[in-house]
Amino acid sequence: MKWILYDIGGVIELVDDHSWPTELRGRWSRRFGLLPAEYDARLAAADLPDTTVNVGVAERYWQGVADALNLSDADVEAMRGELWDAYCGEENTELLEHARSLRGRCGLAILSNSGDGAREEEERRFGLSEIFAPICYSHEQGVLKPDARAFEQALDRMGVPAGDVLFIDDNSPNVHAAQALGIRAVLHHDNAVTIDAIERFLAE
Repeated sequence: MKWILYDIGGVIELVDDHSWPTELRGRWSRRFGLLPAEYDARLAAADLPDTTVNVGVAERYWQGVADALNLSDADVEAMRGELWDAYCGEENTELLEHARSLRGRCGLAILSNSGDGAREEEERRFGLSEIFAPICYSHEQGVLKPDARAFEQALDRMGVPAGDVLFIDDNSPNVHAAQALGIRAVLHHDNAVTIDAIERFLAE
């Protein structure tokens, strides 16, 4: 059986992962009366855990942020809500509906760079587990794309050779890394083009 392996942010979620971290940094530094450089310096000195490759560290991360910026519990709760709103963006309804239509024709999986807590938050918003299995998150696997190990773990969990997989991502380095392992890959920029590529792959 062939498999379609999807990225999340910028593919099945409509979000610009390159812009929202900078936008939040600017918003939060202004809110707390700090210059961006001072905001950055305080967080750097806090030695926060890396939430992208570790699971179960979110509470320690946010406590570190609160201590570094002298924040109240309400401040931190607001920041967390704003972060997940920015992180998740909106559902790419067209691509998700197409994925749902593929059930029974192929396997459907996810490989995504992520932050600790993403599985719970994205499941609450989008119900991804109803469509995709496995869902491979970097914070649970301990490795980020484009590291080859991220793809190798996903292949192992799908239980198929690289040539039976089509990977869809909106970042060129990730697409090239997949191709280097023998995985077919599409650089996503338009739903219609991506859907056509999926259909052609499945028809081969």
